Amino acid sequence: MIRVNENYAKLQASYLFSEISKRVKTYQGEHPDKKVIRLGIGDVTEPLPPACIEAMHKAVDEMASRSTFRGYGPEQGYDFLREAIAANDFAARGANVAADEIFVSDGAKCDTANIQELFADKLTIAIPDPVYPVYVDTNVMAGRTGKSSKGRYKGFVYLDCTQENGFVPDLPTQPVDLIYLCFPNNPTGATATRAQLKAWVDYAKANKALILFDAAYEAFIRNPELPHSIYEIEGARDVAIEFRSFSKTAGFTGTRCAFTVVPKSVVGYTKKGEPVPLHAMWNRRHTTKFNGVSYPIQRATEAVYSPAGKEQTKALIDFYLQNAAIIRSTLIELGYTVTGGDNSPYIWVNVQKDSWKFFDMLLKRAQIVTTPGAGFGRCGQGYIRISAFNSRENVEEAMKRLRKVLK
Repeated sequence: MIRVNENYAKLQASYLFSEISKRVKTYQGEHPDKKVIRLGIGDVTEPLPPACIEAMHKAVDEMASRSTFRGYGPEQGYDFLREAIAANDFAARGANVAADEIFVSDGAKCDTANIQELFADKLTIAIPDPVYPVYVDTNVMAGRTGKSSKGRYKGFVYLDCTQENGFVPDLPTQPVDLIYLCFPNNPTGATATRAQLKAWVDYAKANKALILFDAAYEAFIRNPELPHSIYEIEGARDVAIEFRSFSKTAGFTGTRCAFTVVPKSVVGYTKKGEPVPLHAMWNRRHTTKFNGVSYPIQRATEAVYSPAGKEQTKALIDFYLQNAAIIRSTLIELGYTVTGGDNSPYIWVNVQKDSWKFFDMLLKRAQIVTTPGAGFGRCGQGYIRISAFNSRENVEEAMKRLRKVLK
């Protein structure tokens, strides 16, 4: 008989954003006359930068001519894009990343989920709490945990992120093998300093551990003292894999493009303790299971790094950061303690009430969709996440509603 992967039965309820969608759909069905403003899921609302659109159109036209037509492309990504990424995102910041260490993909979400295929079933995994649910759920699906008890899975080492530690986790008190870090953080909007990341790199080296560093929101960092990449930290090339995305950077949520950096010097180990280069393993996995991002999309992505593309992309990010500043200042004015919204598009709000109840209250009384902090882990209880991804008109209207409801 065909057997199923019974690890799926361990997953807690619905996926967070599916549950939010379900509740919003139910409310809208019961109140079709109410205008709902969505400040929950991190989806962009503004058009792609004109430079990207122009490059995409040109690439599509190339596909209409036999002389310029492109068929299967390299699974790792075209050289023109990989070289642009290496030069602009890393070399320009003093980080040593070669073009052939960059793997272009269709999303950081996919890559952070798929990367765990490289690792053994039995690992000690450090998971921050609160955390992006994909890190947790994909390891549960892979069978690396026991069942959930009181919102946490047996088999993880949870790293509490709280108001007291600025939502930057402290080093574990025990050796771990695999470490998930995300900065600027989703959901809390917190950022990490060079000194904080250096401590994690040193820990990983001392314990032969690997850091999976999600930097999907690095383009929102405006503080010049903060690192954008873990590879700005000495020694990180030996112990870290980094994930990036163009979804929020340039509005590619509907066109899909991202990349993962796997340095040639980063290794895992066999049972006997023999080092194995992870670059070759990921290349094998990538070429076997991924067909590559389409040529027009990669040309559009390359345009992000053109002079016009850089200017337009910065303006796009500035727009969302201005939204974030409006949300942040409104919540502070109303007496709430908040994190994020300055170097991040997310505002993490301490509501001191049950997250889901507060979510339901805002939906029903103000028709505003947020994200309950409890959906990101036990330490998220009592918080909500508000996203800055929406039009200025909607953000300003939402803040008017908040003032009316929360006063």
